[in-house]
Amino acid sequence: MGPSSEIPGVATSHREPEALGIGNPPGKGYVDDIMDILQNKPEVAVGELLVKRGLTLAVAESCTGGLICHRLTNVPGSSRYLEGGVVAYSYAAKERLLGVKHDTLYEHGAVSEETAREMAEKVRHVFGTDIGLSVTGIAGPTGGLPDKPVGLVYIALSARRFSECVRYVWPHDREGNKAASAEAALQMLLAYLRTLDG
Repeated sequence: MGPSSEIPGVATSHREPEALGIGNPPGKGYVDDIMDILQNKPEVAVGELLVKRGLTLAVAESCTGGLICHRLTNVPGSSRYLEGGVVAYSYAAKERLLGVKHDTLYEHGAVSEETAREMAEKVRHVFGTDIGLSVTGIAGPTGGLPDKPVGLVYIALSARRFSECVRYVWPHDREGNKAASAEAALQMLLAYLRTLDG
């Protein structure tokens, strides 16, 4: 297993709906504009590399509430590599849907490296994929503890001969923490795929 590392939170950018042309009738150049926006997102590069390597992906999300899968499925053709995802928000859902061990949750908590690693491994087995990606954390504004502050997130990746978990503490509001977590998860996945592409 790879080591867990701590990375400080970073600011995220925000695009207003008007910048994406949302709400405007499609016209000449509309599709091109959307594709230009997508080309700058990690989910596009992730999809290209998954297809190139013939790999499949499954995602287990808690605090992001499906945002990672939402971004992945914004890419046309994502059904070629994304088998599915699970939003396992409660302890019970993590146990029943993913098979996370009861002892793991009650000894380490839902927001922990141990739980994140199990979520990634279990979702990979549930869907029978090459890669499992998971995120669990405290989006805020409530729910923080002295040793587990608001913004604490663990993101894990599981593959056949590889495992990684990274700890973040984001400084944003609830939506910002969710967005930062989804972005970091996709960047982790992209970095891993690029190591295979050498």
